[in-house]
Amino acid sequence: MADTTSTVRPRPPVEAAGTSLGYRWAQAIARLRRPLLALWAALLVACALAYPALNSRLEAPDFTADVAESTSVDRMIEEYFPQLGAEQNIVVFDSADRTFDSTEYRSLVSRTLDAVRTTDGVVSVQGPVDNRQISQDRRSAFAVVGLDGSVAERSATAADLAETLAAASTADIDVVVTGYSPIQNGIVDAETVDVERAETFGIPVALILLILALGAFVAAIVPISVAVAGILSCIGTLFLLTHFLPLPSLVVSIATMIGTGIGIDYAMFLVTRFREELAVRGVQHRSEEAEITAALGAALATTGKNIVASGLIVVISLCSLVIVEAPIFRAIAVGVGLAVVCTLIVGLTLLPALLATLGPAVNRGALPARLRPAHSEADHDGSAGMWARWAGVVMRRPVLFGFAATAALLLAAYPVTDLKYGLDMGLPALAGTPTGHGLDVLEEKFQAGLLSPVEIVVTGADEGPLSGQNTTDAMAFVSALQDLPDVVDAFPQTVDGRMMITAIPATSFDTTEASDLILDLRAAAAAVSADNGPEIYVGGATAEFIDISDEITSKFPWVVTLVLLSSLIFLIFIFRSLLLPLKAIAMNLLATGAAIGLTVAIFQWGWGSSALAFHSPGFLQVFLPTIVFAMLFGLSMDYEVFLIGRMKESWEGGDTADPNRNENAVCEGIDHTARPITAAAAIMVAVFGSFVTAEVLELKQIGLALAIAIAIDAIVIRLVLVPALMRLFGPWNWWFPGRRVRVAERPRTSPRS
Repeated sequence: MADTTSTVRPRPPVEAAGTSLGYRWAQAIARLRRPLLALWAALLVACALAYPALNSRLEAPDFTADVAESTSVDRMIEEYFPQLGAEQNIVVFDSADRTFDSTEYRSLVSRTLDAVRTTDGVVSVQGPVDNRQISQDRRSAFAVVGLDGSVAERSATAADLAETLAAASTADIDVVVTGYSPIQNGIVDAETVDVERAETFGIPVALILLILALGAFVAAIVPISVAVAGILSCIGTLFLLTHFLPLPSLVVSIATMIGTGIGIDYAMFLVTRFREELAVRGVQHRSEEAEITAALGAALATTGKNIVASGLIVVISLCSLVIVEAPIFRAIAVGVGLAVVCTLIVGLTLLPALLATLGPAVNRGALPARLRPAHSEADHDGSAGMWARWAGVVMRRPVLFGFAATAALLLAAYPVTDLKYGLDMGLPALAGTPTGHGLDVLEEKFQAGLLSPVEIVVTGADEGPLSGQNTTDAMAFVSALQDLPDVVDAFPQTVDGRMMITAIPATSFDTTEASDLILDLRAAAAAVSADNGPEIYVGGATAEFIDISDEITSKFPWVVTLVLLSSLIFLIFIFRSLLLPLKAIAMNLLATGAAIGLTVAIFQWGWGSSALAFHSPGFLQVFLPTIVFAMLFGLSMDYEVFLIGRMKESWEGGDTADPNRNENAVCEGIDHTARPITAAAAIMVAVFGSFVTAEVLELKQIGLALAIAIAIDAIVIRLVLVPALMRLFGPWNWWFPGRRVRVAERPRTSPRS
């Protein structure tokens, strides 16, 4: 066999004589670059100004399912018990020096509750009228406040209450509000801080990695600038979206995370290809406008096409989330999908305009020659680099490398077999906040279950009034409820023949014990409802978590199926091959499984919890596997498209009679893309990994899962499995119906490294 790795075939400039869409687009961008840059500058300033307004419009995540028992309870409370409110919050009074019996304390309580009653959205207030609402040391007390409206409206009311109570607090007595909506509002604020801190760390690290990868300061600044522009345009778009769709803070956090990573990646790949095209054309001066435009056209016709394909795959994967019938998943699909679209628009308009303006100036601030990418140098002689030699090593022993990589990925994926779901609200992130102080007082001096009681609605047939026997059965259910060891107390209230029971559990609403209580109550309710008994519906925050968990787990196989099928069809269209898409999907499944498996080991089993500063709840956030799978599958396909796309270029331009044509294509593809892919992966790991500094546990989990997956994909998949499998399948990699594959006779020697 000829030497496939000691040299890499020198490549002539990519030309298309103006017929390529990429060439025509480059000509248009180059001609209009100045007004285009001015337009983008104005747009980005407007988007930056929208950032504070966007933060003020962010809402708490809506963890309800569209069709569920807890959703029915919310509707019935709003319809039949409007005077009680759809949610109960707790106003906590706490003093280190004064007792509730003092005149000043009681006067403050009275004034505060009068102000609370006048707050829009508040429908009921029950002050501390007996000792159950006053602590044993008489220094703390609480009032129960009923809120009306949708999840978003209750969130806004809770925010108004927080401002009112902050003004009511004195030097001696703290007054705070806590409960489900105030907690969610606190988490929104914590996530905003987490995102800003992560960006402060991630972007400078990304800049350093870019300088090392691209070998020039200006070339490194361009992707960072494009990523920032993508984030700003995404912020502006999401702000407009908030006028039509409730937008949780979690969506903005994920959109920022994904937008930053892919924005840098896409820009770096295009900058890398543009510099290569400048080098093969020998462009040295800004005055060579025709050659600069031709280089830009070649970059857009090749790498630009791959960028569009990669972005579309990410969007397609995210769209699969809409089949989960829950508002939070629709918001994530729409919000993060828009972030990807904004990044693509920036990458195909602003970035080409910048490159057309810079021309060879993109190489300024260059590092020493030995640290620069060889392919961006005009005097590169086509000799093989380190990555091509590595590909040759793998292809000499493809079975050994392929087996070792697959075994390692399967071992990493093993913890998935022990995957447990749950929903942790991230209450530790509220430490030091007014809401967190209220939580501490309730847990220390009262009952943690007061945060979000179990809401039970009892009706007759078809939600009608209770009959005489039904009322008797309902009261028997209340009596049994009060006797349960996991229930502190239960308060029935009857309105127009229908009953609402407020049950106070012994534990906080986001614990496993609270979930078990809901399941037990629903089983008991089903037994009572049998044989013409009353209809009993169990709701509340914990019940909502259980219902959305059921919705997610039931739809997860469908999400996986939709992602796989849509990705397969799209990749077949892009690669014009059957084997390559099938291999890509199989490898991505391995990488995703390994990433989720390691996430289980870390966050569920608690490996490294002290190093990462978190306490393991014993499960993963219920929505994490579904969201991470959809995002990871799309992101992992990015590198596949860039790598295989470059191999395809070499394959199509190779000698059809060459028995080493496939191996040459693999070596050349890896030689040209391994450095930018490795750098892009390192940057994504830095960006995503920076979220392990987050106080909110779900951001830690999502950030680390994505970082692990990207590292696995770039190192194990792209540098080991891809060359091993490409070597094993040979020319059949490129087979497609109607395309004849010539399998040439091979010498018995192996490729040399």
